[in-house]
Amino acid sequence: MAIREILEVPDPRLKVVSEPVTEFDDELRTLVSDMFETMYDAPGIGLAAPQVNVGQRVIVMDCGKDDERELIKMINPEIICKSDSLSLLEEGCLSIP
Repeated sequence: MAIREILEVPDPRLKVVSEPVTEFDDELRTLVSDMFETMYDAPGIGLAAPQVNVGQRVIVMDCGKDDERELIKMINPEIICKSDSLSLLEEGCLSIP
């Protein structure tokens, strides 16, 4: 595992549309592991592959409460429905210091 550089705005690479993942292999597993390590080091609770200069549709996040980890890995995620209810939460983005 390795900590990767997190791109920050206004880096133009953050605006490039990501490609779908087509190979589910050791390289993808390494990417996901590196993304979790990078996210925790930042520290953060979510990170997308473009933020570490990888143009693929990969997201990692930790939705655990307090000290409990609940690791979520999303490969080629799609929004398939939405709710009309709203939640008020603090927003943070590792690419926008």
